[in-house]
Amino acid sequence: MKFLADVNIEKSIVDELRSLGFDTMWVSEDNPYLDDMSIFSIAQEEDCILLTNDKDFGEIVFRQKLAPFRIKGQDSKEKVKLLKKLLVSHDNKLMNHFTVITKGKFRFIHI
Repeated sequence: MKFLADVNIEKSIVDELRSLGFDTMWVSEDNPYLDDMSIFSIAQEEDCILLTNDKDFGEIVFRQKLAPFRIKGQDSKEKVKLLKKLLVSHDNKLMNHFTVITKGKFRFIHI
């Protein structure tokens, strides 16, 4: 499983994914000025799950059939904890769903 982290994803989350052994690219390191469609194109070409805090990706997601994660509103440490929990407990749903991660629950929308 590979990840592409959008510019709005905190470095601590990228670092944690890498420390867990996940191949993780970070837009902030490669080209922080990419537009949304370019980010989606990279995710598709590299067969990555897109990780973002951006609400604007929703429409593109469903048109492109790409499976991103969106992490809502927590601080970085809480986001890392929730992401680890998701990866351990729901890895079978990650590739075919738009996943929204909130403090209270994981929401999976089939794409």
